[in-house]
Amino acid sequence: LLGAVICEQSGSAASKLCVKHMVTPVVLQAEVFPYPEVGNEEAEEIQQLVAPVEKFFAEEVDSARIDQEAKIPPETMNGLKELGLFGMQVPEEYGGLGLSNTVYARLAEITALDGSIAVTLAAHQAIGLKGILIAGNEAQKNKYLPKLASGEHIAAFCLTEPGSGSDAASIQTRATLSEDGTHYLINGSKIWISNGATADIMTVFARTEVVKDGVKADKISAFIVERAFGGVSSGKPEDKLGIRGSNTCEVAFDNVPVPVENVIGEVGGGFKVAMNILNSGRFSMGSSSAGMIKKLIELTSEYAATRKQFNRSLSEFGMIQEKFALMAVNAFVMESMAYLTAGMMDRPGLPDCSVEAAIVKIFSSEGGWICVSEALQVLGGLGYTKNYPFERYVRDCRILPIFEGTNEILRMYIALTGMQHAGKILTGKIKELKKGNIGVAFGMAGKRLKSAFGSSVDFGLTGKDGVVHPSLEESAKKFEQNVAFFGTTVESLLYRYGKSMVDEQLILKRVADVLINLYAMTAVLSRSSRSISIGARNHDHEVLLANTFCSDAYFKNNYLMTQLQKHSPENNDANIKKIAKEVLENRAYICSHPLERTF
Repeated sequence: LLGAVICEQSGSAASKLCVKHMVTPVVLQAEVFPYPEVGNEEAEEIQQLVAPVEKFFAEEVDSARIDQEAKIPPETMNGLKELGLFGMQVPEEYGGLGLSNTVYARLAEITALDGSIAVTLAAHQAIGLKGILIAGNEAQKNKYLPKLASGEHIAAFCLTEPGSGSDAASIQTRATLSEDGTHYLINGSKIWISNGATADIMTVFARTEVVKDGVKADKISAFIVERAFGGVSSGKPEDKLGIRGSNTCEVAFDNVPVPVENVIGEVGGGFKVAMNILNSGRFSMGSSSAGMIKKLIELTSEYAATRKQFNRSLSEFGMIQEKFALMAVNAFVMESMAYLTAGMMDRPGLPDCSVEAAIVKIFSSEGGWICVSEALQVLGGLGYTKNYPFERYVRDCRILPIFEGTNEILRMYIALTGMQHAGKILTGKIKELKKGNIGVAFGMAGKRLKSAFGSSVDFGLTGKDGVVHPSLEESAKKFEQNVAFFGTTVESLLYRYGKSMVDEQLILKRVADVLINLYAMTAVLSRSSRSISIGARNHDHEVLLANTFCSDAYFKNNYLMTQLQKHSPENNDANIKKIAKEVLENRAYICSHPLERTF
């Protein structure tokens, strides 16, 4: 999983760094320090790919027109196909570019400059064809990937239904096996499908009857559905707030015959396929959002430097400076996390990085929303007009916390996955205690005494053999203190709630937010240390950004963890739940109007 705590292994100096270990107080080093490097060959590949894509977006993409007409012009689509952008991660043997996650993330910085194009490309390859790529057999890959990689065929991902949003396991679309066993008939409808009207090939999820050991069960399966099979119809395109040029519509399936050869993976294994598809693509939202914010900084800084009020440039005023600092810090953290995660995913044999990817998605989608709003604010009334791109960025950005898994669901996933890992460790300790293992008892008691009297924390990130540069020592110490406090906090929560923890969403939200901050701190410490060690351009600015973020995150984490303590006066959850209950019972705001009289 995540990759940022130091694992307590007997006699092992450094182990792996996973987010799930952050909840146990363990700190891992080997996978995140040093920060991932691209080799010479990959660096050259990036240089060759980036220049033509940047040129195309600067000269050929008319984002205002795409937004106004609510469609991407055919000539623009053709240009994207010629650049190979529909097959970025499809292996070369199937006609794609075969890019690593790192290079894909770099190109996502550019494609994100137009939200409609970014969503169209992502719907096609990050989720649309990804099922074939990660779970398809060789025959399926040979048949479908070449035309998908070239863009001759467009792909879509069909999971969400009218009665099934975040609860993906509750879908009702059904696939019934024919009497001769040669094909399935799919019936049902899917909503909010990106590329729904333009897709030739769709990854469709439907319920199927599975018989195991004579017992029938209803399970989800994944299918490759061609529009050419017949029975597939698309509804009217949705008139959306943002990403207006991307196609989003309902897709209906009426007795669509799908050959049994088109099942992806195993019959009944579709839910796992769906989750693996969604989990694998979220990390790129970090580089996408960072690319957008860097562009916004360029646009707004020019205005702030030249616009004068009260005989001074806007850039001289503290509250304007604060906005630029916020944008710079957010962009730095987003791309640090995105490329750390991509680098981990590119290494062979590493564990699943789905928690890290979810963290990148949450931080980047929420940080991006804040930054576009602040960028618009710098321009004041001008930013609110369609003469400038800021209002479009605001509209395009609002979808980010919603799709590819809502941030609420992902916070639950992050927290519960981490706590599940901690729970297994704690269960092991409790079993040893029940056996009368006095060593475990003394160890747990000693840890509580140290925590009570306050003790210095040293995970070996700094010092003679440390992996963090001395100029970041204070931030590294803050990180270590947060991790240690977090470990005892999570242990206390598990004792207090046990299995009922799954229902404590407000607590889980705070647990997730601490984990998000810890992973972000890990990423900026690792990246900045690398930049100093290799003498990267403006590495002193990176240190400033890293220290600023870590200081802020440290105090946020401490407050969040204080709220998680038993009987904490800072915790307002009981009042929050009571307010919500009274409002929802009445389906209204229930206070009397301030002008109302009772006499």
